[in-house]
Amino acid sequence: MTVFSRIIEGSIPGRFVWADDVCVVFATIEPVRPGHVLVVPRQEVPAWTGLSSEVAAHLMAVAQIVGRAQLEVFECERIGLTIAGFEVPHTHLHVIPLRSEADLSLSNAQSVSEHILESTMSALRSQLDKDGHGDNVPVTIDSPDLD
Repeated sequence: MTVFSRIIEGSIPGRFVWADDVCVVFATIEPVRPGHVLVVPRQEVPAWTGLSSEVAAHLMAVAQIVGRAQLEVFECERIGLTIAGFEVPHTHLHVIPLRSEADLSLSNAQSVSEHILESTMSALRSQLDKDGHGDNVPVTIDSPDLD
């Protein structure tokens, strides 16, 4: 079981901004920029090339919804999308608010305080709700479940 599956099941803490039957979106504990999140399928698939076309399309659609919300919340020029997958063998899309192309380098990721993670994810959750996606914003920030 990967660390992402353990986050999704709740045995490791996570800060969730999105949940549906196919995927979840949560904060990375080492963001490149404030608001950096991961779109992760619930099903463990080691590489994105192994996903079904339907799941891959769904992840991209969710990443776009989240990216639009990030544009409203965080000071940035654009939203970047990276799929690398070396860190954890469970497909995940990095959705990152960008000021420049340098912000796409995952080697620039740094740990941040719990307070910063909590406040940035709360702001993103609020924007997703405001944008009409409240049905996919989990009731609490530490749960991938919807009520």
